[in-house]
Amino acid sequence: MKNILTKFLLRRFFSGVGLVMLVICGIIFAVTFVERLPANPTAASALFDSWVRLLEYVPLFLPMAVFMGTLLTSYNLTKSSENIIISSAGLSPFQSTHPFLIGAFLIGLFASTVVNPYSVNVSSKNIATENLQLIDNKIWLRESSENGYITMNAKSMRKSGDDLIFENATVYVQTPDFKLITRVNANDITLSQNGLSTSQATVWSNNGILKQSDWQTPTLLTPQTVLDRYLQPDNISFWQLPNFIKRMETIGVPVRAHRVQLWTLLFLPLTMISMALLGIAFSQTKQRRNYSFGIKFSLGIITCFAVYFLINLFNALGTTGTLPPILSIIAPPLIIIAGAGIFITSFDTI
Repeated sequence: MKNILTKFLLRRFFSGVGLVMLVICGIIFAVTFVERLPANPTAASALFDSWVRLLEYVPLFLPMAVFMGTLLTSYNLTKSSENIIISSAGLSPFQSTHPFLIGAFLIGLFASTVVNPYSVNVSSKNIATENLQLIDNKIWLRESSENGYITMNAKSMRKSGDDLIFENATVYVQTPDFKLITRVNANDITLSQNGLSTSQATVWSNNGILKQSDWQTPTLLTPQTVLDRYLQPDNISFWQLPNFIKRMETIGVPVRAHRVQLWTLLFLPLTMISMALLGIAFSQTKQRRNYSFGIKFSLGIITCFAVYFLINLFNALGTTGTLPPILSIIAPPLIIIAGAGIFITSFDTI
């Protein structure tokens, strides 16, 4: 009997969360499609662009969707008197919440291990400036070798196949003693496995000669090393983050934000459990009729925004180094679980 009830509650929970996700995703997808349609040559490309953007928004609204789905499921169970049947089967209020928590854990696990890698894989095909960590709103690259130094700054960047194309870029080539040899300005400079190259460039030499010509130079930089160095943490897959962090630490690149991202994905199931428990706390009632779902739902949404602010605050503290990354991620769900647990034990929550 207990296994049957567990499966029944799991189905109801996934149905509730799925319905909320469908509504939220539908609204976001429609708005994004209308917004991106003028910037794409065809409707099909606009649809794909909207799908990529939707995947980027999933981590933002997933906790709220789990909360609202839990609240909706609990409301339907109470309205149909199925909660009474569940209680008469011998399940205590705590036992009846186990399927919801299991479902929330599975959703968080699926989001971290499947949705995140898929989203990163899809969005990596269209990497642009907004996916990079910029300095003074510009892209800066610097390479040092026994032959000297190469420094480049650009206003924007896009990916074309395996190559990176930097727009409105300037390259400075210097000797090992920092003497400027060449300065190159071009609308587009391509970084490939063979180095930097461009056509129709304006080139200044160290003797003051100015000319318009094609230009290229071999570099140690490759498109992949540039992306590894400058990609935002949320543009790196959950499965790639541990090795990426180790690799960046060996070359002295700051990885605090990447650690926060790793712990965020690793403890996402715990965050989903806390939001499900919060939804259960808001749905506790002994009444079937006159069930103030609207009031509870409104208060729950307000609480969700407060929780969202709390999570972002701790994330910021972890990114800046004020708190250890793991503490900044694990503290908010533990606080939520403690508060929701108190509400549930009192049974008359709101």
